[in-house]
Amino acid sequence: MVITHQEAQSFRVQFGNTIIAYNPVSKDSKFKSGSFGADIVLVSSNHPDFNGVEQVSRGDKAPFVVTGPGEYEVGGVFIRGFLSKTSYGGKELINTIYLVSLENMNLCFLGALSSPQWLSDETKEALDGIDILFVPISTEGTLSPAEAYKLSVKLEPKIIIPMGYDGGVGSGHLKTFLKEGGGENSVPIDKLTVKKKDLEGREGDIVVLLGAN
Repeated sequence: MVITHQEAQSFRVQFGNTIIAYNPVSKDSKFKSGSFGADIVLVSSNHPDFNGVEQVSRGDKAPFVVTGPGEYEVGGVFIRGFLSKTSYGGKELINTIYLVSLENMNLCFLGALSSPQWLSDETKEALDGIDILFVPISTEGTLSPAEAYKLSVKLEPKIIIPMGYDGGVGSGHLKTFLKEGGGENSVPIDKLTVKKKDLEGREGDIVVLLGAN
């Protein structure tokens, strides 16, 4: 599995010939939108920063798009969406948390979650055995860096990928998050290539991914 960061909360996950796009940036966003083809698209909130499905569609082939809670299966990928909320952009919106199972690994994407209080006990119980956690760390309508790290520890992932911070790797939010997790010396990387066996012995390791744009 290869994970790359595009911009904002936009990620590209490839395994074999299948590509998953998380929260692709639309052309109406203040962020730079990237363009690539995806087989599966997951949108956590109906906001221009996250709903650019058109940016990851390829030719006449329409991707399988998920925009809300529920259970889905496509091409051997199992997806569960859990209802939460966000105040991203100053307006309360539905935020869907996604748990994706593939290649014997579980990827949890918190989207634009604004508060740990909007993560129900039922959802917390369902988010078990997380291998890779994508967590927002901006104070602007999502979890603060301190809240994000505290929640990450409770969810017990093998790897934590912070997202949704302005300013790139020099962001104050990122620096604060890394300090909370004791990862001040973390070196940002272009991509994360990982197999299940690579996760053995890892407990909450923070991985910072550079943006592609």
